Amino acid sequence: MLRPERMSKVSVTGSKAVMGDVIEAVHDLNRLHLSDYDGSWEGFTNGDPVEGADDASEKLVTVRSLESILDVDEADAGPSRIVTDEALDSELEEIRVEANELDDRLDEIDDELRAVEEEIDSVEPFADLGIDLDLLSGYDTLQVAVGKGDEAAVAAAVEDADAVEAFETFTGDRVVAVFAYMADGADEDALEDALVGVDFAGVEVPDAEGSPAEYVEELRHEKQRLESERATVEDELEELRLDAAGFLLAAEEKLTIEVQKSEAPLQFATTENSFVAEGWIPTEEYDRLVSALETSVGDRVEVDELERADYREGHPTGSEPVGDHAAAGEGAEAATDGGAVTVGDEPPVVQQNNKAARPFEFLIEMINRPKYTELDPTIVLFLTFPAFYGFMLGDLGYGLLYIGVGYLLVSRFDDAVFRSLGAIGMWAGGFTALFGILYGEIFGLHVLGEVLFGGSPPMHKGLQPAYLQYGQTWLVVSILLGLFHLTVGYVFGFINDLEHGVADAYLENGSWATLMLGVWIWIFSRSAQGPKPEFLFTVLNEGPEAAYALGFNGLPAEVGVNVGLSLAAVGFMTMVYGEIQHYGVAIGSLVGGLESFSVLGDVLSYLRIGAVILAKAGMAFVVNLLFFGVYVVEGDHGAEWHFGTAHSPQHMLHEGTYHGHEVTEVMFEGLMHMGVGGVIAGAVVFVVGHLIVLLLGVTSAGLQGIRLEYVEFFDKFYEGGGRVFEPFGYERNHTAED
Repeated sequence: MLRPERMSKVSVTGSKAVMGDVIEAVHDLNRLHLSDYDGSWEGFTNGDPVEGADDASEKLVTVRSLESILDVDEADAGPSRIVTDEALDSELEEIRVEANELDDRLDEIDDELRAVEEEIDSVEPFADLGIDLDLLSGYDTLQVAVGKGDEAAVAAAVEDADAVEAFETFTGDRVVAVFAYMADGADEDALEDALVGVDFAGVEVPDAEGSPAEYVEELRHEKQRLESERATVEDELEELRLDAAGFLLAAEEKLTIEVQKSEAPLQFATTENSFVAEGWIPTEEYDRLVSALETSVGDRVEVDELERADYREGHPTGSEPVGDHAAAGEGAEAATDGGAVTVGDEPPVVQQNNKAARPFEFLIEMINRPKYTELDPTIVLFLTFPAFYGFMLGDLGYGLLYIGVGYLLVSRFDDAVFRSLGAIGMWAGGFTALFGILYGEIFGLHVLGEVLFGGSPPMHKGLQPAYLQYGQTWLVVSILLGLFHLTVGYVFGFINDLEHGVADAYLENGSWATLMLGVWIWIFSRSAQGPKPEFLFTVLNEGPEAAYALGFNGLPAEVGVNVGLSLAAVGFMTMVYGEIQHYGVAIGSLVGGLESFSVLGDVLSYLRIGAVILAKAGMAFVVNLLFFGVYVVEGDHGAEWHFGTAHSPQHMLHEGTYHGHEVTEVMFEGLMHMGVGGVIAGAVVFVVGHLIVLLLGVTSAGLQGIRLEYVEFFDKFYEGGGRVFEPFGYERNHTAED
């Protein structure tokens, strides 16, 4: 679970006469990640594609182009089928011709539609004028200008122009037309010059005759005809899509497989008569590979397990050879008897997580998949992220909604990303609901605590003054969670670095953990207690200031000094020594001294958990306050806030008491107690408000939780960058075996 599947480097050697059968067998197995031969071995070259590879590739391009034209997707697939070579030659060509003709016709109609729409846009302004289009141009003694602007300003400008002897303006709703009789010798652009500086934007007169209104009507009829024709072509394309979708998807799958098989020799090392193929396979699958090849070609190939990749070094030069084989890259010569012929490449990574944790691999891959040589943190993410999320949000109503949304994503989508997000949402929702029960809250209301725990749920969020100690407790718990989480990160880093030796692993990771734990042991001790926050020693002690009476009033001062400060000193010195080894005495000492403060900052970063608890509780409280109203009761431990669910806050104030305690004030009367209009407005506030809180839960609890994982936890040990396991093969969905 913390390690990927153990991988073995294997070699398959044989005559070219059986290479095709070997390719078929390995492809059907779909478990061997082929390694690329780099051409560096004397006497060997990369193989050539199998005959027909180019033709299959061209047909595959055609199929994918048709799928794009027809908008074919996986939902259109019918039952699996056998696609013959004859069908690929005949049926594919028929579909191609028909689809291209329809697509070309659609493009032509779209071009015509655009032209008609542009013509309508250009003519419509002239319809307002009521002047035939042929009367707006073609004069010898008149100059005409048509455009958008203010008629009075245009008339004033033309009247002041010396070149204009007489003029008249016409106006519609959107345009102004000016007819001007010009003085002898006036320039042909005199009217345009007169309008310079005026709020007037000229428009071009269309090259048409007759009434512009009638012309616009003709254009609209033409647009309707083209739209009708377009709908007909779209219907024909849809009919073709329904008829051809199953065949195209099956053809794509068949051709993809053919291309994979035909191009496989490009990764092999070959001579004139033989070939050698190498790759990585999960160690437990090696026997299946041998069995599959024996069934296919008998003893005409030699299969060798060259090595099993070590989890520390992870590559052939650091792995244990299997049998009599030396590790690749140590001078082995290319041979056809099972010797290694490819450069020692890193093994690909196949993560090993159980079904419940597997969706959380998505969160890992958002950064990068783990290297073969490092621990996979998926299981820790699975155990901590939903718990952090639920602890911060803690509400049965929100939790059930998250579960519902997550279930919809899992059940309605085939895409792995959506299914992973849905599963993560369901886990986060489950913990949100669980903590909601413990907090006794549903949509921020405390009725659940009344029903299940008689008004005394085991946990409170600490927003109310009467439960302040709970809010302080969650700050302490946040620090303890941070110490545990970061310690696990340092342990993971220590294990990852063991390949460099125990001493180096300790200097890189153990020294930091020792410093961190030492510092915080001292902080939680009664040594120099004065400057420390008092709640560290009260919230888990005894008395009214304690949330839980555990009798913890801090570690003894002797433990803080003798254990805490001693550990901190050892951790600090070894950490600085490690930095000196990296950077030298001067820089290493400076870097180590400055970075030592991170053992405080990293842990304090987890206080965001307690902060989000209070923030989300406050937001839900405000929404409910607006709808139900709130009255204040002076309880035994301070002010308690109660929603006016059964009685209005004002009514409770008049009553004077609640469960034997004095009602002192009303925070807000509540919209639900303000008549019909108030109830309607309040219902909108209630629904919209809680939806906002629900969504902000993702951006606050979700992002803050994942930040703690990525920034604080992963930073202690995780690099990522593992190779993707891409086995040579294909999972058939639309085709049956030929």
